[in-house]
Amino acid sequence: MFKQRLMPGWIILMGALTAIGPLSIDMYLPGFPAIGKEFDAGSRVELSLASFFIGLAIGQLFYGPISDRYGRKPPLYFGLSLFLLASVGAATSQSIEALIGWRFIQGLGGCAGMVIARAVVRDRCDAQEAARAFSLLILVMGIAPILAPLLGGIIVTESGWRSIFIVLAIFAFGCLIAIRYMLKESHSVSGSHPLILRKVLRDYLQILTNREFMRYTLSSSLAFTGMFAYIAGSPHVLMQVHHIPPQHYGWIFGSNALGLIAASQLNARLLRHYDLNWLLNRGVATAALSGSGLALFALFDWLSLPVLLAGLFIFITSLGFISPNASAAALAHQGHRAGTASALMGAIQFALATLAGACMSIWHDGSAMPLAIFMGVCGVGAWGLLRTKASRTS
Repeated sequence: MFKQRLMPGWIILMGALTAIGPLSIDMYLPGFPAIGKEFDAGSRVELSLASFFIGLAIGQLFYGPISDRYGRKPPLYFGLSLFLLASVGAATSQSIEALIGWRFIQGLGGCAGMVIARAVVRDRCDAQEAARAFSLLILVMGIAPILAPLLGGIIVTESGWRSIFIVLAIFAFGCLIAIRYMLKESHSVSGSHPLILRKVLRDYLQILTNREFMRYTLSSSLAFTGMFAYIAGSPHVLMQVHHIPPQHYGWIFGSNALGLIAASQLNARLLRHYDLNWLLNRGVATAALSGSGLALFALFDWLSLPVLLAGLFIFITSLGFISPNASAAALAHQGHRAGTASALMGAIQFALATLAGACMSIWHDGSAMPLAIFMGVCGVGAWGLLRTKASRTS
């Protein structure tokens, strides 16, 4: 059980594993211009980000069932080793096509930590305590979006873009050592059934038809999609539409990440006194109000920069209440197949995130309206899904 007031070492390690995704995304963004120039790639550099997202979404579907059958640590060893190898491959790429391919493999490897971190929390905690643990995970992994772009910019300036992937390889190696010596196996495999494709597909089908799991997962995933629309669309909106300098954009991005972290820590404290569903409902309602407010202000051409910044901050901050509580609630009754359920949750989130990135890259009209409307749809959709009645199934 998760009772300590201080943050346990295993929570810090799970946060580091979960942060592999954000680090791999945000740290190399400052290298886009240099990569495009070296390979004469132009906009094709963005495909290396898309391929990473696809790898994240697909890979999770494999690690979940494997971790349910063989335990949590073996797939972590494999996934992080694959991520380390792919990072070295990306660092030595001689073409944009090779970089895109290595980024896909990076995603396949890095997603192991994201899937299994959620499963480990579910193994060790009940639903209420799992929500607290997920809130603390956000504290650890939330530092990544704040520091990664700054660190990436320094690395690109001092050592070139290839050094970013060497740093990621070193980080993965450090996680492998920590898993060996700090993480105890949390999932008993005694009595586990053989890993048969038919059974894996049946498990996924049963989870997909579990209305309680899907209600929480789809609601939180839509809110998560709104955040990725912000990540994909805000550089254009803030730096090109509103002419905010790149260095100031970094401060805005960081302040929103700090809002998310602060909300997650407040959520952890409130969980000692309030039910996780009560907090989740209010978090989703806040996302719906801020998102729909942004959309309405944009439609009536009232979306000034201060209003835009306030709406973005409130929406991103609300995820500090949505993500940990929805994850805990969705996994609460999936004990014997927590890895598979965690994998499905992650795959849905990143599939929708990929869609959000594609929409933001295609839907440009020289204003903030596409971003505002997309976030409004995500917020209201998340609220509507959470309001639907669920029947608990096994």
